[in-house]
Amino acid sequence: MTLTHLDEKDHPKMVDVSDKTPTTRVAIASGTITMSQEAYDVVVNEKAKKGPVLQTAIIAAIQGTKRTPELIPMCHPLLLSSIHCDVEELPALPGFKLSVTAKLTGQTGVEMEALTGTSIGLLTIYDMVKAIDKGMVISNVQLEFKSGGKSGNYVRS
Repeated sequence: MTLTHLDEKDHPKMVDVSDKTPTTRVAIASGTITMSQEAYDVVVNEKAKKGPVLQTAIIAAIQGTKRTPELIPMCHPLLLSSIHCDVEELPALPGFKLSVTAKLTGQTGVEMEALTGTSIGLLTIYDMVKAIDKGMVISNVQLEFKSGGKSGNYVRS
């Protein structure tokens, strides 16, 4: 298998996607953050001193998704048509699952955008409640689904 981000001299390059046919592309990524019961209760009851944690995490996830090419080398700037973020309460952990769905019609996929948005959203939760629990764990940041493009669909089993 040839790595597409290296040229014939093994120098880094951005992949040329200009000859690819635009298709509708969707990617969904998710991840979890586990925390103490005290931190979880503060978030759920909206008592964090820094403000509404989950709403802020959603905004951060959207911003992270949009700014992916500024953070990840070789990612193409994309004209995203939709970004959706969802946060699920997981009282049994205790913690939260954050998911980001990114969509566009274009010549390259949006997997990195969904993964970056998920990571930034989870990091924002950490930042906003770290005064209560520095032992929080961010885990399982992963691609759940992708569609579009030459490689077709992917669904995490």
